[in-house]
Amino acid sequence: MTPHAACGGMSAAAPTLASSCSKPSQPGQAMNAASCFQRNAESVASHRCDVAEHRWVNNRYKYLRLSAKADLAGTTKAGQFYQLKCPGTSDLQPFLLRPMSVYGVGPEAGTIEFLYNVTGLGTHALSRLEVGDSMDIVGPLGNTFVLEAGCQRILVVARGVGLATMAPLLQHAARAGIQITAIMSARAPKDLMQDEFLRGVEAEVHCVYDSDGTSSVEAVDALVRRLLDTEHHDVVYTCGSHRLLMLLQRLLEDYPGTRGEVAMEQRMACGMGVCLSCVRLFHSGGDKQFLRVCREGPVFPIRDVVGEVEFG
Repeated sequence: MTPHAACGGMSAAAPTLASSCSKPSQPGQAMNAASCFQRNAESVASHRCDVAEHRWVNNRYKYLRLSAKADLAGTTKAGQFYQLKCPGTSDLQPFLLRPMSVYGVGPEAGTIEFLYNVTGLGTHALSRLEVGDSMDIVGPLGNTFVLEAGCQRILVVARGVGLATMAPLLQHAARAGIQITAIMSARAPKDLMQDEFLRGVEAEVHCVYDSDGTSSVEAVDALVRRLLDTEHHDVVYTCGSHRLLMLLQRLLEDYPGTRGEVAMEQRMACGMGVCLSCVRLFHSGGDKQFLRVCREGPVFPIRDVVGEVEFG
């Protein structure tokens, strides 16, 4: 996860934990994650929501639509997340809130949507909620994807639950008249969720699968290069997958005119930057510093992410 093929070590100077804002150092450069967070922090609140819709999309993912009195649609942006309080059961009382990327908002002011993988104790408890039940959420949290003025075409590379994170970005880009190229990756065709990802947005779609080998690093590398060589893309966006992040970071070395952004997936507890459980190492100028994925992120420039870091 660095702008160089291999950079897993620490710099000579000890990295610092940063939480300050800074403005772009070059014209056209997006503001850093801390700046974006400061712009959105005033809208963070706890909301009591009612379950308006809750259904299975396939055998792994569920769709959840919540309704609140607050104007969640007006304050929530693409790339942000909420902390969800999962309900307790007779044999389980989840202690920590679960961070979940926003899948969609509106059209009603208080409506917000999530698409989640039922995989652990908390999400299994969440999956038992029925229409009419109530639950608490906290947010919106974190910063947002950046679509700069003058952007004409973007490339989105998404896999698994990352599809939910990227879906609002596609909606935003489509409303702005930006052309979209999408690479969707899944285990097999039955796992793709293409309709849930696009949600009516027109895009040039390329599907790759584990089952036939088209999702291998080599195959995706060749596909992305072909797309970038055929037509200029202003930005490449991705989410979650460490493998895709490393691939795109290495690949973008050869395309200096194309920006890259990644929505990071990271285990976290508080979601507000207090517990420091989600820190990651990032490049900052000529140095490295620790940033909190929940607060300065979750969206970061792909080139700024440092790869595997060894402590001790």
